[in-house]
This record gives sequence, C-alpha cells and structure tokens, in this order.
Amino acid sequence: MTPSDKGRVCGLKATAGMRALPGSVIPSDSTEKELSVTYRIAGLPREAFEHYFALNSRELEGAGARRVIADADRGFPCRVSLEDARQGESLILLNFTSHDVPNPFRTAYAIYVREQAVQPRPWIDRLPPVLAGRSLSLRGFDVQGMLIDARLTAPGEAEEGIFDLFGNARISCIHAHNAAYGCFAARIERDGDGMWN
Repeated sequence: MTPSDKGRVCGLKATAGMRALPGSVIPSDSTEKELSVTYRIAGLPREAFEHYFALNSRELEGAGARRVIADADRGFPCRVSLEDARQGESLILLNFTSHDVPNPFRTAYAIYVREQAVQPRPWIDRLPPVLAGRSLSLRGFDVQGMLIDARLTAPGEAEEGIFDLFGNARISCIHAHNAAYGCFAARIERDGDGMWN
C-alpha cells in the first residue's frame, strides 16, 4: 500500500505533528513523534449542499430533506461553518453519509446546513465553536475505515480525547458525533493531508 492509498478513506497519511499530549513528557529520542500530534478540523464543503438551497418545500421533501428555521441561538449546528445558526436563520435538515465506506461502519444520519453558511478556514490545533460545550462521541478509524477505538468526552474534554486517540498510530481520522443525538459533528484529521481544503 502506497502513502496515497493509505490516505483515501480518511484523507490522511498518519503523519506526526509537533504538539504534545497534555501532561506528557517529551523525550529526546525518536519516541517524540509517537507522543506528538497536530490536528485539523474542517467543515463539510458548502458546494456539496448548494443544490438544496433553491428547492421549495415539496421538492425538499421529495429529496428526503426539510427547510427549518432556528428558534434559538443554540441547537442548530451547521456542519459547513461549524457554528450554531442564530435564531431566525434558515437551514436545510438532510441525511448525510458521514462515513462512506464499504464495511459495517458505514454511517449516515441527519445534519443541519445553514443556507447562508460561509466556508471557514480549517481550525488547526483548536476546536470550532460547534464543538465547544457539548458532550461528544469521538470515533477513531483506520485507513480502511474500520473502527479502532472511541472516547466519550464531556464538555471541555474533547481536545484531550483527540490527543488520546491520535496517540494510537493506527488511527487515521476521528469522527466527532454529538453524544446525545448521535448526529455527525465534524471530521478530525492529523494536520497536513486534508481531503477537503
């Protein structure tokens, strides 16, 4: 398997970064790379959903989607901008295959996309607003898209969970899901080999 083959499922090549796990002591020998990681979080590409925005209610229903209006400033997390919609904003609620792999872990569920979402730059070594203050299920997959390990994190613990999972060299990417509702939140990569730029 070539390096490019290894990155096809999660968009990664399992590269080592330069950020240490919290509380770890970095030795001076080659084990430093095994204890360090730099991570990257990017929203889903807006263009993948633009065709929904021009549809009316009947057309959306025929496509298995709905247009909804946020009735609060929290509770309608956009998967493109990775921030919550503001009260009064229009969103599309649709089914999205977040883990499109030919194995038993293929996953699809409902997500929100803000109709006025602007594609932000990726977050490097920091969490986007949509992950802050939420309990998360973090699922670590290998290059074949098979589940290797997982963590359940309380609000404020997500970054520790990310570092912990990426401490396993077999894990190529992490999928974050809301712990309560189960919806896909974001994909987390080792920085440097993103599928969506």
